[in-house]
Amino acid sequence: MSKEVGITVSKNEDFSEWYTQVIIKAELADYAPVKGLIVLRPDGYSIWESIKESLDKKLKET
Repeated sequence: MSKEVGITVSKNEDFSEWYTQVIIKAELADYAPVKGLIVLRPDGYSIWESIKESLDKKLKET
């Protein structure tokens, strides 16, 4: 499969495919050898940690 530059599908036409392309091309995650599994890359994991910390803080406030 050749590597294409940029996003090849419109967000309005196919949101799922658009989102997948954004995540993969931004190098936030990669597909794992196990079908249906993705692995977070360092930047993706950093974003996840920030989201998790914010949610934990909000949940503990209630």
